[in-house]
Amino acid sequence: MFLLPATVVDKLATRRSRRVAAAASVAALASAVFGLGLIGPDAAHADTSTTASADTAPAVQPAGTVGTTWGDATANNVATGGSQTYQADLDPGSLYTIETAIGARAVWWQRDGEKRQITGQGVGVALLDTGTADVAGLDGQNKLSYGPDLSIEANSADLTDKDTNGHGTHIAGIIAAHDPVTLDRQTMAHLSPSVQLGVAPDAELESLKLATTDGSTDVSQVIAAVDWVTQHPTLPDGTAIRVINLAYGTDSVQPYDADPLSAAVENAWKHGIVVVVSGGNEGPQAGRLTDPAMDPYVLAVGASDGKESPAGWAYPSVASFSSSGTAQRHVDLLAPGRSIASLRAPGSFVDRNFPQGLVAGDTDGRLFRGSGTSQAAAITSGAVALLLQAYPSLTPDQVKYLLTNTATPVMGGTALTAGAGQLNVAGAMLAAKILSTPSGSHVFPASVYTQAWPTSNGHGSIEDARGGYHLVDPQGEVLSGEIDVQGMPWDPAAWWAASSTLTAWNGGVWNGATWTGSGWASTGGWDGSRWDGSRWDGSRWDASRWDGSRWDGTAWSVDNWN
Repeated sequence: MFLLPATVVDKLATRRSRRVAAAASVAALASAVFGLGLIGPDAAHADTSTTASADTAPAVQPAGTVGTTWGDATANNVATGGSQTYQADLDPGSLYTIETAIGARAVWWQRDGEKRQITGQGVGVALLDTGTADVAGLDGQNKLSYGPDLSIEANSADLTDKDTNGHGTHIAGIIAAHDPVTLDRQTMAHLSPSVQLGVAPDAELESLKLATTDGSTDVSQVIAAVDWVTQHPTLPDGTAIRVINLAYGTDSVQPYDADPLSAAVENAWKHGIVVVVSGGNEGPQAGRLTDPAMDPYVLAVGASDGKESPAGWAYPSVASFSSSGTAQRHVDLLAPGRSIASLRAPGSFVDRNFPQGLVAGDTDGRLFRGSGTSQAAAITSGAVALLLQAYPSLTPDQVKYLLTNTATPVMGGTALTAGAGQLNVAGAMLAAKILSTPSGSHVFPASVYTQAWPTSNGHGSIEDARGGYHLVDPQGEVLSGEIDVQGMPWDPAAWWAASSTLTAWNGGVWNGATWTGSGWASTGGWDGSRWDGSRWDGSRWDASRWDGSRWDGTAWSVDNWN
C-alpha cells in the first residue's frame, strides 16, 4: 500500500505544517503510479490470554507490559495450515510475508541506473543489543563483524560477543539474514518463502554487545556504544556504517534536550547516521515514548499488527502493546511488530525460558517468534539500508522525511499511536528517486525535510536518564547517582564536549576508564584489555565477583529491550 501523505501531514499539522506541499506532490505521484489510496478502518485486535504454555501462549503482549513477547500459538496454527509443516507464505509473521507487505521484496527486484540490485549491499548497520550469534543466515562472508563488547560479560573470554540472551540474534535476522542463495531476478521468482532473508539481506552488520544473559545493562553502556559507533563509523572491510539500530529504552522523564542518551543519539544523527529506535511496549495508555525515542530527531518506530493472516497486513492496525506518545512527541511511523519469525539463538536466555517462542513445524529449529517494537525497529532499519544503497547521498533528515511521508495510513490509529502510518519501502524508494534528481530540490525544498528542533546538550543527569531502572549486583549494591557503570564520576559538560567532537573514545578508554582494547585482531574481533579491573563503589568487577551469578532482574531485565 502507498500513503496519501497529505492526509497524514494534515493530522500532524502542528509538527510538520511546512511539509504539506511537498507531501502532496508525493501523494499525487503515488496515486498516479500505483493507483492506491487509503485503506479502510479496522478494529484493534487484542488477546488477553496470559498463560505461558506453548499451546496457550498469549497471541499478543497484553497492553501495559514491557519487553518483547515470545511466541504466538495462533500464528503457529495459521502458519502450519492444520498440518505439521511450517509454511512461511501462510505465516502472518514470516519475513517473507512482512517484506512482501511493506514492499521490500518489490524493491529487491528493482535496478537503479547502474543496474545494481537493491538489497542493502554496501551499507553497514550497527546493532546495539545483546550480542549476535553466528548462526546460519548470519554466517556469510562480511555479513557479521563485532565491535567492542561493552557488557559486563566481556570479562569472560567464553562469553565475549556471544548473544547469551537471544534478543540481538532475533533482531539481526530481521535486518539482514541471508541464507546462501543467489539473489537475482530469475532465482527470486522461484525462491522458497522459507528461505531466510532479512529486509536488507546484503547489508553488513556490526554487533556491539551491551547486555548480559538476562538483558541487564546500564544507560552509560548504551551511551558509550553510541559514542563508539559515531566515532568509528566504518566496518573492518571499509563499509560505512549508515544506520544504528537501538531497540532499547528507559522510562526517563528528563527533558530530551538535557538528557545525555538523547544527546548521544542526536550526535550520531548529526554525523550522518540514521538512528532507528523502538518506541516502547507500554501500550496506548503510556502517554510517552521511552528514552531515547522521546528525542524528536531520531526515527522512533511503533508496532503495527496485521492480525492473523498474511492478508491482514493490507489493513494494519496499531499493535495493542505499542506505546502512545503526545502531540509533541509520538512515534514517527509503524512497522510490523507482531509475531515476527526470525532467527533463534540456541541455548540463550529466551530460548531456555520461553519455549513457546519456537515456531511450530520448523523442523530445522532455526526460528523463534517475537512481538515488540524492537522487531518493528529492525524492519525499519532494513528499509533504511535499502534506501541508502540506492541513494547513498541521502541525509538522515531526508530518510526520515521520505519514510514518514510515504507511509501507509492506519485507519483507527491516531497520530499519537500510529505516527504517519505503516512503513512502505516501495513508496519511499519512489519518492527518493524524485528527491535525488536535479529537479528534486524544487519538489522537495530543504525546508520540508530539515529538522530544526531544539538540540540536546546532554547536560542533564545520567541518573535521571536511567529512569526507574538500576543495575543491582549479586551482593545487592545498586548502581545509582551521577556515576557510570565503571564507577567513574559523570561530568556531563566534559562528556558532551568530547562526544560532540568525536573524541569520547581514546583507544579503549571512555569517560576516564578502560573499557576495551584499541584495535581489531587478525581474527576480526576486538583485541586488547577488557574492563575487569574497573571499579564500582570500590568493588572490582572480575570473574570471581560475577561468574556464576546474574544481575538482579527485578531491577533491570530483558524487559528494556523493546
